[in-house]
Amino acid sequence: MGRPRRRSDGAHYTPSKPAGVLACFSACEHGRVRVTRLVTPGDAPALAELVRVNRDFLAPWEPARSEDYFTVGAQRAIIGDGLARYQQGSALPHVILDRTGRVVGRITLNGIVRGPFQSCSMGYWVSASDNGRGLATAAVREIIGVAFGDLRLHRIQAETLLHNVRSQRVLEHNGFVRIGMAPAYLNIAGAWQDHILYQVVNTTPA
Repeated sequence: MGRPRRRSDGAHYTPSKPAGVLACFSACEHGRVRVTRLVTPGDAPALAELVRVNRDFLAPWEPARSEDYFTVGAQRAIIGDGLARYQQGSALPHVILDRTGRVVGRITLNGIVRGPFQSCSMGYWVSASDNGRGLATAAVREIIGVAFGDLRLHRIQAETLLHNVRSQRVLEHNGFVRIGMAPAYLNIAGAWQDHILYQVVNTTPA
């Protein structure tokens, strides 16, 4: 997973090697503590436990899940799919960590498209017991830095349900602006629901 691949500018981007949970909690180049890292197959048991414990908490914000989704095997398969897309350059699947290095959620850049678009979509969640601690805000800030720095992307889009005020605040605190509303955009909790669309654009000169 550390194989170099070409960036849009022709240079090489070498993805960070998956590291141990605690090793990821070193100061980053700007003096902040890192709160995300690339997901690994070894995260499957922790993620299975997280989605099981947070099943009711996450249900209103996610697609309807089968019983199999909450098993270690299913989470390992989801991780494998994400890492395969990561190697292809179309996704960046990370886990979110607390200050002890414990996995408390996920944040992913999906649908990375190059060419004249240079954009992607972002999704994330943090466990109920770890909400309100600023971890989602910090994770979004960190993943923006990777997207606009290492990946040289131009734009990140994010979508929220109309009543998901907490998520909207996280996005706005990180510079996202509302750009519209998409009717019946995603099938969430068993129904096609309207979503507010947000974006943040890389203003650094190319």
